[in-house]
Amino acid sequence: MKTRRNLFAVLCVLSLEYCATAFASGPDQFKAFIETTHSARGGFSQSVVSKSGRKAQVSQGTFAFSRPGKFRWTYEKPYYQLIVGDGDRLWIYDKDLNQVSVKKLGQAIGSSPAALLAGDAALEKHFTIVDAGTSEGMELIEATPKALDGGFERVRLGFRGNLPQLMEVSDNFGQVTTLRFEHFERNPVLAPGLFRFVPPKGADVVGD
Repeated sequence: MKTRRNLFAVLCVLSLEYCATAFASGPDQFKAFIETTHSARGGFSQSVVSKSGRKAQVSQGTFAFSRPGKFRWTYEKPYYQLIVGDGDRLWIYDKDLNQVSVKKLGQAIGSSPAALLAGDAALEKHFTIVDAGTSEGMELIEATPKALDGGFERVRLGFRGNLPQLMEVSDNFGQVTTLRFEHFERNPVLAPGLFRFVPPKGADVVGD
């Protein structure tokens, strides 16, 4: 009988913890994500809708990041492209063109959508973040960049269980890019080499 009471107590505690997470607001879940997630990896699907409403081809791939400022974004379908932030430079490798674009990362990541996932905790310096309600069982936030030259108007992030499920980026040209995250793994041990990039032999390197 005592064992059953103990089990019942444990289930009650777990239920309360689940409810607390399930009903936490978007800003609260975003804050918990930033404070508790130091690295992550998973998969994503991406779609782009132009201002005219025409839907572009869907892309799929994988991602990984390590705070602050290190990330690896791999587009695998329909075309291969690799984006690596090593904390100092941003590398973009287009396999079909055999071309690498590189530029200093500097403070650029601070006000970019990538900062909402892989940046540091001082996001209030670069964004105004508000509660955006609920949708599809997710709690939403909307982040607006304080700088006017960021290239985008706003980002919406959807959370469930303190982890991002959705990112929607609206740029200054009326285009909306939607990413849905899958198999989001929190705080895995990631090899440092994952965030290093060496241009392939024979590739054209353009930039800094």
